Amino acid sequence: MTYQIKQMGDSRSFPAGDPFFDGAADDGDIVLFLGAPFAADETKTAVLVELRTECLGVHTGENAGTEGSNALGFARYRNGDDAPSNLIELVRQSATSESALDAARALFEGAGLEVAVSADQAGRIIDRLVRPKYNAALAFLDEGLATAADMDLTCRLGLGYADGPIERLQRGGLANHYDASKALFDVYGTPAYAPGRRATVAKQRTQTDGDA
Repeated sequence: MTYQIKQMGDSRSFPAGDPFFDGAADDGDIVLFLGAPFAADETKTAVLVELRTECLGVHTGENAGTEGSNALGFARYRNGDDAPSNLIELVRQSATSESALDAARALFEGAGLEVAVSADQAGRIIDRLVRPKYNAALAFLDEGLATAADMDLTCRLGLGYADGPIERLQRGGLANHYDASKALFDVYGTPAYAPGRRATVAKQRTQTDGDA
């Protein structure tokens, strides 16, 4: 199945030079919109729009729980400024076409990526799982529960994680964590999504640097 890429803006999922671009054609059964906005096209098997933290419904509209078409959302998980991971979160709506879903999954898996399917909720699976944990780790650091190094060591050796929460946040950028966590807090209002103090400071510093 052929695919076409329409570059509408900067892409976090597929930055310039990514091998995924090599397989694209001038026209295709599937069209991917990298960076908003996107345009509906019922003549395609599937239309894929790249998401950040927002819902697919922001782009397609919603209709009392009956929304769905050949349009799906997707996001390749990426920890802040780190390189994109091998995981694609594929977003469907309640009445999404099963043939479009199958085609999108086959496209990404054919490119060597792993696919997880999520309902259309802000933050999808990963961010809704990890942002509260990162905020808790930042709170523990402020409270003096343990040093950053000791928390990271505990997670690596005690829980088998590849890295600890503080080193992961530092590497990906605390300001990036602020943006993702604040977006979820604005939607859900859950206290666990409220960005930690250190992330808020990092975001404020980027704004101050931008004003300089």
